[in-house]
Amino acid sequence: MGEYRNRTTGEVKSQGEWRAANPKMSLPKVWSQNTLDALDLDAVLLSPAVTTTGYQTSVRDGVEQDAKGNWVEKYVAKDMFADTTDEDGKKTTKAEHEAAYQTTLDTNVAASNRATRDAKLAETDWHAMSDVTMADNMKTYRQALRDLPTHSNWPNLEDADWPTKP
Repeated sequence: MGEYRNRTTGEVKSQGEWRAANPKMSLPKVWSQNTLDALDLDAVLLSPAVTTTGYQTSVRDGVEQDAKGNWVEKYVAKDMFADTTDEDGKKTTKAEHEAAYQTTLDTNVAASNRATRDAKLAETDWHAMSDVTMADNMKTYRQALRDLPTHSNWPNLEDADWPTKP
């Protein structure tokens, strides 16, 4: 169920809310342009969220008319963080919030990468058994996996940063 905008007041509601606002009016299940005209409404079309950068998020900010005169959802980019002061008067800057958030993201990515690395090591553990002579290229591969946390891109590794299994 979509949203509809009242042409006179600009109020936006769902179809269910417009039905509830007009309890004495019999309305069809599917609304045609005639139904919308009778209710003095325009359909609000879906639109994509705006592209964000850095520590921003896309948030809904009402509706607006597009170049064709259609009413569409309006989105704006909003900063995720701001300077804050807690109840004890301690101030935290936007930059501190962003750094803490990035630390959390990096910690989660690092944990995921370690799990992937550990699984890749486990796949080759049989090469390290006492009755098997490990090939030099396998030794190099396993050592490269163990060294990943010291990689310059850690924890934000790209596919090319992962060693290739021999």
